[in-house]
Amino acid sequence: MRVLVTGAAGMIGRKLAERLARDGKVAGKPISALDLHDIVAPLAPDASFECSSFTGDLSDAAQVSALIGRSPDIVFHLAGVVSGEAESNFDLGYRVNMDGTRALFDAIRLSPKVPRVVFSSSIAVFGGPFPDIIPDDFHTVPLSSYGTQKLISEALLTDYTRRGFMDGIGIRLPTICVRPGKANKAASSFFSGIIREPLAGMEAVLPVPRSVVHTNASPRSAVGFLIHAAGLDGEAIGPRRCLNMPGIAVTVGEQIEALERIAGSKVVSLIREEPDEAVWALVKNWPTRFEAKRARELGFVAETSFDDIIKIHIEEELGGRVA
Repeated sequence: MRVLVTGAAGMIGRKLAERLARDGKVAGKPISALDLHDIVAPLAPDASFECSSFTGDLSDAAQVSALIGRSPDIVFHLAGVVSGEAESNFDLGYRVNMDGTRALFDAIRLSPKVPRVVFSSSIAVFGGPFPDIIPDDFHTVPLSSYGTQKLISEALLTDYTRRGFMDGIGIRLPTICVRPGKANKAASSFFSGIIREPLAGMEAVLPVPRSVVHTNASPRSAVGFLIHAAGLDGEAIGPRRCLNMPGIAVTVGEQIEALERIAGSKVVSLIREEPDEAVWALVKNWPTRFEAKRARELGFVAETSFDDIIKIHIEEELGGRVA
């Protein structure tokens, strides 16, 4: 089984590649080769099978055709420009998130193989006003360019699957927290920053009110979602190919309370509240809690406590210790 991962140099892409190398199989079958692609060179993990890295622009049709020409059985499509950058750079967001996805899907359409395609979408496809708990059939009316680009890609995935060009599934990721490394340009970056930086002994800025509610899942869960989606039966998914993923919904204040329980008040004191109207303009239009009934019935699982999310970060990224 040959596997292709786009966006493989990103945090989730890297962790997915490591998990695939460790497991040696996906969708119940052994992996024979792993192809990794990104705009910067992805680092190939140590594996018992062939691992190849490719660098370039996903919206380059010739390059994408060459990748698909290697006949992947499963494609994990993670590549994209994050929310804040897609909002501030309109042309870049549409070129990468929409045109790049279309180029990838068209290359698959023109190939003889019909692969399983797992697309990482986003809860940004939804726009308010929201009910307290968002059901699976809630209307998709994004209020950001990023959300619009993801929704267009979902529609393409559904249509190309209907036409038999691919066997696609879209997973709408909640905020992935705690993200390791440096902050990126995603508007949601602070959700991780207010945990990650204080745990490392550094100051963090909170740009929104503590009352903000958001649904979170750990990077470990995000990789688990992708792996599980790769092996799902297409008939079980049905014609509605895009699913809201489960997660734990908490206020920012509850995040901070969990941090204090685990790491103490000294760590929490490193959080500085500094309102940012540009971030708030995006965040206030984001959904809060999700029912995620379909995903749960199909076997997707996530954390049920924000304490567990923090503990996973400490275990996986800090060697089990707080600075």
